[in-house]
Amino acid sequence: MRSLKQLLPVAAVAFVGGQGLMAVKDNALLSLVLGVATAALAVLVYARMVRWSERRAPDEVAAEGATARTVLGTLIGFGWFAAVIGNIAFLDGYRVDGFGTATGPVGLFGFMAAAAVTEELMFRGVLFRVVEERAGTWTALGLTSVLFGLWHMLNPDATVWGAVAIAVSAGGTLAAVYAATRNLWVPIGLHFGWNFAEAGVFGTEVSGNGRTEGLLRGVTSGPDLLTGGRFGPEASPYTVVFGVLLTIAFMWLAHRRGNLVPRRPGARGAAAATLAQ
Repeated sequence: MRSLKQLLPVAAVAFVGGQGLMAVKDNALLSLVLGVATAALAVLVYARMVRWSERRAPDEVAAEGATARTVLGTLIGFGWFAAVIGNIAFLDGYRVDGFGTATGPVGLFGFMAAAAVTEELMFRGVLFRVVEERAGTWTALGLTSVLFGLWHMLNPDATVWGAVAIAVSAGGTLAAVYAATRNLWVPIGLHFGWNFAEAGVFGTEVSGNGRTEGLLRGVTSGPDLLTGGRFGPEASPYTVVFGVLLTIAFMWLAHRRGNLVPRRPGARGAAAATLAQ
């Protein structure tokens, strides 16, 4: 029951915060404040649940070094998206038609902060970590990646290919980053950096959630196979390719650091039992 004791409270914070953000989405300042507050509360709730259910300090969200690690992850995520959108633009699939609103990125900062923190706490902080303990790192990476892709099928303009692309690229990369660093701040930063670059800076669609008003007024055109279509650049093959490369790099780093947990006998049944809890 440990996974439920940690997952459900964080999911409740994510749900309430998400509903609040939808209610104030037209107010950039309120979106910023509520988004940051949701992210902070989610971390506090997660830390409290870990202390209570596992009788240990939640070192994966320790305050010491959090800023530097989050900034590092943000730079990686921003660079990843910049590489993807740069390649799409090179093939005339993306162009900039001027600047967007000044307030758009402010509200999106709060929204993306809440999304990045709550999703990383749920998928990497709880699900990946608990499955890994019972079934090993590779099994945990595979299972949580599939679940992460399915999670994005709930979005308005979701597609099967978009969910697969997210599972392979983001699901694998974020799990590998956690395995390599053994803290949640780097994957949180990476998740935020990607999303904010995608919406808050380049103004493209995000995971099938519709268009956004970012710093730039971005326009995608051409075949959906290149641009990701209405799902956004996350469904572009460039995202998948760069994501697989990042996953390989971070899993190699995890192996070098001795952070990989081996698969144990009966791992498949153990993993299924864990997810069923």
